[in-house]
Amino acid sequence: MCGRYVTPDIAEIERAFGVTRTPGLLFPRHFNVAPTAQVPILRRGRELALARWGFIPYWWSKPKPPASAFNARAEDIATKPLWRDAYRESRCLIPAAGWYEWQAVVGGKRPHYVYRNDRALFCFAGVMSKRPMISCAILTRPASTQLSAVHARMPLVLPPDALDAWLEGAIDADEVGPVELAHHPVDPRVNTANEDDEALTRPA
Repeated sequence: MCGRYVTPDIAEIERAFGVTRTPGLLFPRHFNVAPTAQVPILRRGRELALARWGFIPYWWSKPKPPASAFNARAEDIATKPLWRDAYRESRCLIPAAGWYEWQAVVGGKRPHYVYRNDRALFCFAGVMSKRPMISCAILTRPASTQLSAVHARMPLVLPPDALDAWLEGAIDADEVGPVELAHHPVDPRVNTANEDDEALTRPA
């Protein structure tokens, strides 16, 4: 799964993914983003926007948003009512520098920081809704061999050559190939959502 991640700032996203900033749109880098926060996303045409991390489908009518809708299982996304319309019609890219997973160990859980081997920025595969506000969710899949000892699941990380195909609906979740990743244990301060500094990503 993915419950915390590191967001690039707007300038980094522009350089990495060839987007143009919407006038007045600002977003600093954050090192411990949690669900319900505003995060940068790329819509079709690589248009940059901000979205609530926590999906709210356009047909939702209850006073409170759906619980735990910040991750969507890739195995279910094409058929589950919560996700299927967005998967078919409203995909997005969610830029990131890395994310955190918690490994079960004797006496508790140890946080790990996960990132691309070359430390380059990447995008999670995402889905979005435009009403009642722009909101998004990150797709997850069973963990790769590299990460299975840390956690059973992981976000769906898109290879660079699959970004536009994902946005256009030309590739399905089960067709996305692997990306080489690395990880290391980090400071348990990351467990607290209001901790937000670069030291959280360094080896503990």
